[in-house]
Amino acid sequence: MQTKSLYAAIDLGSNSFRLEIGQMDAGQLRRVEYIKETVRQGNGLDAERNLTQEAMERGWDCLARFGERIAGFKPNQVRAVATQTLREARNRDVFLSTAKRILGFPIEVIAGREEARLIYLGVSHLLPQSDERRMVIDIGGRSTEMILGQREIASTLASYRVGSVGWSMKYFPDGLWTLQAFKAAEIGAKAVLDEAHGLFNNSHWDKCYGSSGTVGAVSDILSASGWPADQITREGLAWLKDRLVKAQKLDNLRLEGVKEDRKPVIGGGLAVLQAVFDLLQIDVMHPAQGALRHGALYDLIDREGIQDVRSSMVDWLAQRFGTDKLQAERVSRTAQNLLEALIPSTRDAPIGERQRYLQKLHWACQLHETGMRISHSDYHKHGAYILDNTDLPGFTLNELHRLSQLVLGHRGKLRKLESEMEDASFVQQLMALRLAVILCHARRDPDLSGLNMACDSLRRTAHLKINSAWAELWPQSAHLLREEKAAWQKTDWTLHVSVI
Repeated sequence: MQTKSLYAAIDLGSNSFRLEIGQMDAGQLRRVEYIKETVRQGNGLDAERNLTQEAMERGWDCLARFGERIAGFKPNQVRAVATQTLREARNRDVFLSTAKRILGFPIEVIAGREEARLIYLGVSHLLPQSDERRMVIDIGGRSTEMILGQREIASTLASYRVGSVGWSMKYFPDGLWTLQAFKAAEIGAKAVLDEAHGLFNNSHWDKCYGSSGTVGAVSDILSASGWPADQITREGLAWLKDRLVKAQKLDNLRLEGVKEDRKPVIGGGLAVLQAVFDLLQIDVMHPAQGALRHGALYDLIDREGIQDVRSSMVDWLAQRFGTDKLQAERVSRTAQNLLEALIPSTRDAPIGERQRYLQKLHWACQLHETGMRISHSDYHKHGAYILDNTDLPGFTLNELHRLSQLVLGHRGKLRKLESEMEDASFVQQLMALRLAVILCHARRDPDLSGLNMACDSLRRTAHLKINSAWAELWPQSAHLLREEKAAWQKTDWTLHVSVI
């Protein structure tokens, strides 16, 4: 089978790493292959929230096997997402730098709300068409996501730091299941989930679905023991807890349907699930087929079309902060024109990669004045802060930070971006944005006919040649461009500005 027709999603969860390979067929995603490995990185965080060497090596070994399976895939065919454990890990960059090299593809650490959005996207695509108000719950290894929505549109998203691995380590550290431990674990989970009561109680939805992880494991156990296969009830949860307490520890547990890799975390997961049932007044939960990895696949496919949610979110944020839309579009057209000149050949960037650079530059242009509502003089700093502290569906934490740094650097001194300047593509985007803002300073369409731009990224040098007649016609712009040359002298990059 040709790889060009395939898509792959990798979910680096706190308990398991999963690889899903699918193929679009008549508008539907058909599974080609699914691989799951229990890596349990979530219990590899030490007291300082650093991943242990052993936990990192377990992850790298798994990703090496996944990488061999998807060798030959192109970047736009693969999306790898990491969740709560790597959101928390202080040394995640150490893990990710090696993981990316081993896998052969970027790995995105996504925010909790983005994880929730992708979970709902995956669940909704694999449910029958319906106008019912849906509640979706996913209890993972170190976080629990809750989502309200209808059809394929999520309306309320939340992520809470409570999960099967974390709760098993905290309340069942010796692997002993007692009524006292379950009571403490359920009370602790309710304390974390307390605000969910107002947002997600049963007055807000018609039917409740559970996705992946703990819900899937509990459903498998109950159905194998004679309970209805398509639902989890309060009675079923009480029965399962009673069986665990009677077994006391996992070595004594004799239950059909419980997998060996799930036994060490079933206690914590069950306690969280019971707390969710109690807090949200759930009587019946239905296991769903869709999960985070399916949502990542559908989102990846949408990005290749015209439905990229990120563009909609950028429009929403720009509108919310009342940015000047005409000026943003003006700056964007100018900046993209300049960036095309700065990366003129496919040797510097393949066509697909060039398009992604241009798209992300466009988003930065749309958002570069978001801080104007807060402060005119330091609006670039406030705009950067907004992007670094906003959950925008569709974006990873790294993507938002990249946009924030472009917004921060589009004016003022460049020394503040010293750590970003090793990335040539970032520098080219930043230079194009800064020059575009200068050329559009009068808030009208600039005259680009007298300008010629070129870049040698290997020598970290850019050349801007200005026609003398243009300089005479637009003296203020020419002056600002010469000042921009001085700003770059304090970096490892050189901008030559010459009038010819």
